[in-house]
Amino acid sequence: MAPATALAQAAYPAKPVTIIVPFSPGGGVDVMTRLLAEKLRPLLGQVVNVENKAGGSGMIGAVAAVRAPADGYTLLMATAGETAINPHVYKAKMQYAPQKDLAPVSLVVKVPNVLVVNPALPIKSTAELLAYAKAHPGKLSYGTSGIGNPQHLAGELLEKMAGVPLTHVPYRGASNQLTDTAGGSVDMSFVSLGGARPFMKDGRVRAIAMTSPKRSALAPDIPALSETKGLEDYALENWFGLFAPAATPAAVVGKLNDAVAQALKDPELAKRLNELGGEVSPMAPALFKTFIRDESRRFAKIVQDANITPDN
Repeated sequence: MAPATALAQAAYPAKPVTIIVPFSPGGGVDVMTRLLAEKLRPLLGQVVNVENKAGGSGMIGAVAAVRAPADGYTLLMATAGETAINPHVYKAKMQYAPQKDLAPVSLVVKVPNVLVVNPALPIKSTAELLAYAKAHPGKLSYGTSGIGNPQHLAGELLEKMAGVPLTHVPYRGASNQLTDTAGGSVDMSFVSLGGARPFMKDGRVRAIAMTSPKRSALAPDIPALSETKGLEDYALENWFGLFAPAATPAAVVGKLNDAVAQALKDPELAKRLNELGGEVSPMAPALFKTFIRDESRRFAKIVQDANITPDN
């Protein structure tokens, strides 16, 4: 390593850092990123800005991060969608290869999804849901916040494992999806726990199960789908993590990882992330890289089995 390069890395960061959020302001990813950015500022000794670059199922923001200089000053807060699902759904339309073009910095949160139903339905458990679906084949519909996202894959996985036909209704966001579930336009929804909580609290929807491998500490009274006979291996949740362009020096990635891990130890930040439906889950870069690889393989099979394309 040239002396000048080594000196620059040792001084990192010497100017403000920008985290790209590939979604619109005000959503879960955006809010959580801004909360984290506030805690990173004193740890890094620099301003940490958040820039929204929405569109293209998160791919516009991801491409912007991939094409940025690999110096640690432009980062990406990405979800399972942009890094482990989109390559299998969009294929040739992808302008980047996540595992090749991005350097994993740290997992930040896991975001368990909850399956909620319209309270007028005679369904209060996963077993009752499956019995109802089998008695009314093809009649049950489920909403998600879009085609090919983790909620959509959660529905497809349930269909396959339980052997019940369900009708997918994609929305452009969780708000309309939940409103329609409460109103009966769609029978049920897979949605983030944070988004569903207000609707659950006042009884507009009924929570049936979590899609996480086991009960979430954020909602311990809600069973996991995996507790139902025949669904023991069911698990599908979203997650957010911090990334840098692929050629970012390891020393810079390590410094960022340390800062994220330290920030996530803050009780105030952890509490706010929990309230938004995020389970704090820091992870070392190497472990995060392996995690993404394994998740990508698992998602690829679900996408292939369900023949998910950008149009369905």
